[in-house]
Amino acid sequence: MLIFATSDKGGTGRSVTSSNVAYRHALQGGDCCYLDFDFGSPTSGAIFDLPGALAGVPEGGLHSYLVDGVAGPRRIDIWAESERDVLRVRPAGAGRLTLYPGDSGRGEFHAQPGVVDRCIDLLVQADTEFDLVIVDLSAGRSYATEIVLAATAAAALREVEARWLVFHRWTRQHIIAAAGLVHGPQGILQTGTQLGHDPAALKAAIRFVRTAVLDPASPDQAGLRPEQLAWLDVCNRRLQELASRAQVGRSTVLGQIPLDPVLQWQEQLLSNDDVWLHRTANQRTVNAFDDLAKKVVDDDAWIGL
Repeated sequence: MLIFATSDKGGTGRSVTSSNVAYRHALQGGDCCYLDFDFGSPTSGAIFDLPGALAGVPEGGLHSYLVDGVAGPRRIDIWAESERDVLRVRPAGAGRLTLYPGDSGRGEFHAQPGVVDRCIDLLVQADTEFDLVIVDLSAGRSYATEIVLAATAAAALREVEARWLVFHRWTRQHIIAAAGLVHGPQGILQTGTQLGHDPAALKAAIRFVRTAVLDPASPDQAGLRPEQLAWLDVCNRRLQELASRAQVGRSTVLGQIPLDPVLQWQEQLLSNDDVWLHRTANQRTVNAFDDLAKKVVDDDAWIGL
């Protein structure tokens, strides 16, 4: 299964959430690979604590493969190469966790025929080898998005399950931007249709993930005054109404990630040790990642949304 992770604005938590979903999927026993298609800023290696790929690799990455045509991009076994203690040993029962990094110092590139053809080959190979393939795209109406839309419209990938997660923070600007990325001019639906996708099928494969959501009823807000809590509740209801009008309402949401101090200060994987041993992360956040990792591959979770 292919999961394309995108957002219209930076700072949505797209990469850190996608990385945590990949990590949780592997802990649940599935084999997962993560393709860093954020070509202008391939920094997923920093989230996985990979010292040799913090901002991409010097050569042999996805740029080298897609643009230059080298035979096979570099792959990094995260369990073997991460410098973080909790990731150094693959836990019993866990699946594979593999990163395909970009090249450092390279930028975005056009969806040329050769690039699209190599992307098709890469996605077919990855889908054959791994249970879950997460493709982290550049923000906005990017060349990366156009490349994968062209690739997934090809005959070789028509029978491969492909789903889209659109990430946005729980604010007015981010709700409007996420809606525009999907439904607006030259958005995912319009561009996908132009490239040969069935618009109804493509729309059915798109869900939204809300990030950094503040819950007024959470125990974390116990220090707020009653007036502040009442104001937050009004803001939340207004955002719900806006999301519904913009076609980003509850019926289209697959997951919701709560506001978490650790993720605000340090974009990282949240381990169970961070909750129980170090007591820095919140269990609710880990539960949200676990739940999203299950839902992305669960057909029933997508029915009726």
